[in-house]
Amino acid sequence: MLKRRDFLSAGVGCALPVLGFPAIAASSREGVETAYINAMLWDGYSAAPSMSAIGVTGEHVSCVGAEAVKARISKRTRVVDLQGAFVMPGLMDCHTHFSLASLALTEVDLRGAKTPQMMVDQIAARARTVAKGHWVLGTGWDADQWGGALPDRSWLDKVTGDVPVSVSRYDLHMLLLNSAALRLAGINRDTPDIAGGVIVRDRNGEPTGLLKDTAKTLVEAVIPAYSPLEIDDAMRRGIALGLSKGVTRVHCPEIDWRTHESLMRLRAQGETNLRFYSMVPLPDWERLLRQVQEQGWGDDWVRWGGLKALADGSLGSRSALFQQPYNDDRSTRGVRVHPVRDLLEWTLIADRHNFQVAIHAIGDQATHDVLDIFQTVSDRNGPRDRRFRMEHAQSLQLADIGRFKKENVIASIQPYHAIDDGRWAVRRVGPERLKGTFAYRSIVDQGARFCCGSDWPVAPLDPFTGIQAAVLRQTLDGKNPGGWMPEQKLTLLQALSGYTTGAAYAGFSENRMGRILPGFLADFVVLDKNIFTIPFEQINSMSTLSTIVGGKARYTA
Repeated sequence: MLKRRDFLSAGVGCALPVLGFPAIAASSREGVETAYINAMLWDGYSAAPSMSAIGVTGEHVSCVGAEAVKARISKRTRVVDLQGAFVMPGLMDCHTHFSLASLALTEVDLRGAKTPQMMVDQIAARARTVAKGHWVLGTGWDADQWGGALPDRSWLDKVTGDVPVSVSRYDLHMLLLNSAALRLAGINRDTPDIAGGVIVRDRNGEPTGLLKDTAKTLVEAVIPAYSPLEIDDAMRRGIALGLSKGVTRVHCPEIDWRTHESLMRLRAQGETNLRFYSMVPLPDWERLLRQVQEQGWGDDWVRWGGLKALADGSLGSRSALFQQPYNDDRSTRGVRVHPVRDLLEWTLIADRHNFQVAIHAIGDQATHDVLDIFQTVSDRNGPRDRRFRMEHAQSLQLADIGRFKKENVIASIQPYHAIDDGRWAVRRVGPERLKGTFAYRSIVDQGARFCCGSDWPVAPLDPFTGIQAAVLRQTLDGKNPGGWMPEQKLTLLQALSGYTTGAAYAGFSENRMGRILPGFLADFVVLDKNIFTIPFEQINSMSTLSTIVGGKARYTA
């Protein structure tokens, strides 16, 4: 078995534009700067890996193949013998909330709270340590872990006193506040509901402490903001985490500007080590247009040109928008975060300015509406390479599955959500609607483009957990060893493509990233196991030995 550091000890001395190939010819006979030899290489497009080698010059792959690389090794070439280690293209996560998740690395993590008392104890422990005037912030609580009973402010008041608390459900669509936080936000029984959100109330009309979707803005406005320095430091921690998991690029479909602004600061300081495709709120298209007019579309490290909006909420918070009411709460069909007319108007004008539009849609009514919006915009604005994206594409009317291919809409999916939500989804929507829920294989078999991501911090920033989820679909509770809705499993090659070639296409970079080919960016990962030969149950135990981005080792175990 290859030891983690052994391979490093052998050194010898259009629309949103698709960026063009660099000036590196595959036939060039000049020497390579670094030669990675004896690699079990999957290049991103072959059916299986084979022994090979990679030559790297500058930020790019200059040649591939044992003989081609050998012929270009010179006295100045650094030779790295990988001793048969498995190498594949760098993995790309197509859906992260990067600054929020990076900041959450130092906040209260409630994912392990399997009972209400465990959650309360964690929050109480943090409340005892915060300085006066500071908030307890956190994420990750999941009422379905303890039977579904939703928490309320009384659970926290007895242990937090005057320390304000705001902690989100793991899907980020519902906040739990204590009474101190409600007071600071000015939320009481007389506070009207906000469009696109819900203030959850008890039978007497008093706020319980739960806020759904846009109602969260009522408290977010009074939580002290992190400083730019704090955000940038957190982003660096997130970058280090991503690199340690073999991630070389992330897409950030955001509904605020915090991640984008941090990326502008970090890029001004040099390379960001991890590559980013940054998206900002769809209603703010004019602000992004000004940046494009002044600065272009970015570069290979930080690129922009995408706009993101929400059509609805989440399944777990019962705010995803369905045609029919929820099975376990007949009083609601979910929440429409933005009216269809607004989404259509924004998408029409953003598309005319050649921006890529990505819309979050989960419930079967929301997904249908978004497909209609994309079809209307394509018809009105005429043909072009627009690459609309539906983020999540989670619950679909069966007749809509084929529309992704027909309307050229990319399904941006998160396989881990299927094994997470699959624990309880049938309670929300019943068995009949499940036929179109997390229907990943059906979407792919219809010929649609797709890409994969995590939705970090909703799920781990670890592509291998997502790949394993895609090919096995074993729910986290262990109750579906043969796979939950097993007919929707992806093949291994399909799952890998979602994090490589599919991800590159979704970010307008398919001729730069996602494969190991001459002229492509030298973004690849060295792993401790061959994903093509190990049992699928071991995929999430794979470890990254090294992550090379732009020809440099940005992470080494």
